[in-house]
Amino acid sequence: MTTSTSLPTFEDFAALEVDAEETRIFLRRGGSGPAVLLLHGFPQTHLMWRQAARSLARRYTVVCADLRGYGRSGRPASRPDHAPYTKRAMANDMVCVMAKLGFRRFSVVGHDRGGRVAYRLALDHPERVERAALLDIVATADAWEHADKNFACAYWPWSLLAQAAPLPERMVSAAPEAVVDDALDAWGSPRNVFAAETRAAYVDALRDPERVHAICEEYRAAATLDHEHDAVDRAAGRRIGCPVLALWSARGPLNTWYRAHGGPLGLWRRWADNVEGRALDAGHFFPEEIPEETAQRLSAFLAPTSLSGAAAR
Repeated sequence: MTTSTSLPTFEDFAALEVDAEETRIFLRRGGSGPAVLLLHGFPQTHLMWRQAARSLARRYTVVCADLRGYGRSGRPASRPDHAPYTKRAMANDMVCVMAKLGFRRFSVVGHDRGGRVAYRLALDHPERVERAALLDIVATADAWEHADKNFACAYWPWSLLAQAAPLPERMVSAAPEAVVDDALDAWGSPRNVFAAETRAAYVDALRDPERVHAICEEYRAAATLDHEHDAVDRAAGRRIGCPVLALWSARGPLNTWYRAHGGPLGLWRRWADNVEGRALDAGHFFPEEIPEETAQRLSAFLAPTSLSGAAAR
């Protein structure tokens, strides 16, 4: 484990690189109390939590990690079946990292791609996860199996980035600014939410061809093995045993697409025993658009834990 100074956007958070079993994970850690792991989505990095994390750190030990392949974390070599970039592999990274930080049990909050890692972590490692908050997602199997023209047009990364190499890699590498601008501006959040330096950081993360390849491999895994893992668990009756909070954008497609299935709550109740949640009046990137409200709702959900900061270690 190596340590460096934190950036101004994460005052009082230490910057760490931690060896997981297969790669190195970059993270920022701050606060004290029960442990909470925050995971980002596409096209972001741990930086998306820069404001909400400071609020949560008043009551919790907050760990903001870059997923493998993203940001400053390692990008291990992939395989033809994309297994190194499954959510199962990414969840294993986080179990290893949190153990090395001293946390045997912890809560996890995941937005977008990070939400898929979060629920996989809760399914595969129930002994580790106290509570799971899943932000603006439904399960990968549900997303694919209920996909239609609206899904294909609105969530283009799912189909585009899952195409065989090197087509999506070349397209993203040729225009990283366009990729980031479209994602940030078209998914419901006002443009002024993202400062120029924030956009620049997300764009810079897509300038490295090897990193772009890793991200595409993660999307290929979602279209193949991740879907298969979900289907196997569903057929076996495996469920998420810990409390689950589902939050989603009231301005986004999740608020309307799945009404026939009871909306996001109805879908998540097919996967978990104890689910609560609601829509928030913001866009897809609500942890950045309304960070204080997001942090308050997360803190209220995380608060009823029987663990103290010391007991969580």
